[in-house]
Amino acid sequence: MSLQWTAVATFLYAEVFFVLLLCIPFISPKRWNNIFKSRIIQTIALYGNTSFIVAIAILVFLLIDAFREVRKYSVTEKVDLTNNPVAIEHIHMKLFRAQRNEYIAGFALLLCLLLRRLATLLSQQASLMASNEAFKKQAEGASNAAKKYMDENELLQEKLRDAGVEVPEAGKKGARPQEENKTLKEELKTLKEELDATKKALQKSDSDVRAMKKQSENLTVEYDRLLEEHSKLLATSDKKSD
Repeated sequence: MSLQWTAVATFLYAEVFFVLLLCIPFISPKRWNNIFKSRIIQTIALYGNTSFIVAIAILVFLLIDAFREVRKYSVTEKVDLTNNPVAIEHIHMKLFRAQRNEYIAGFALLLCLLLRRLATLLSQQASLMASNEAFKKQAEGASNAAKKYMDENELLQEKLRDAGVEVPEAGKKGARPQEENKTLKEELKTLKEELDATKKALQKSDSDVRAMKKQSENLTVEYDRLLEEHSKLLATSDKKSD
């Protein structure tokens, strides 16, 4: 394997490792978000977009080159080489290497996109969870404030009755307390609607993350299968050479 394909294969192994690391279930999205916001990651992210575009361009170029090599050495059915077994073996070896390089470049390109998408979804999920908790606390605070206001209002009415002051009945109160109660109820309703919307968005983000994790697991299984086939083909090629 040449130097450039050794580098691509190493890059692919690193991608597989990081994808499996992001799929670990007991590390919460909040923890990942804190890691992504650390000083080291932020420093790397300053040049992240440029590096990502360059890596994608290189992998696309290598994938096209590997595909061209596969087509170049797929000539055993078009050319009669029965009288030259050495040439047949040489072409098969070149074809095997080209196919191997094509798989390596393709999986490296796919996992590069998948890794970026997973990191984005984890960050979005952590942000939605933080917003959900903030809206929940805000709604609870508004509900407690409304309840406290109503309790204080009832206590004040009882004290006024004990002092001999006539207090209007529940349906005949002044406009101001009713307006304040109405405002508090509307605010509580708005906060509950925002909380429900945030919960739905969080559930959707959870579904996206689960789908991406399942896809990455399937890709890992497929990559292991291809490695096993690669080992078998290599062993067959070595036997032919002997």
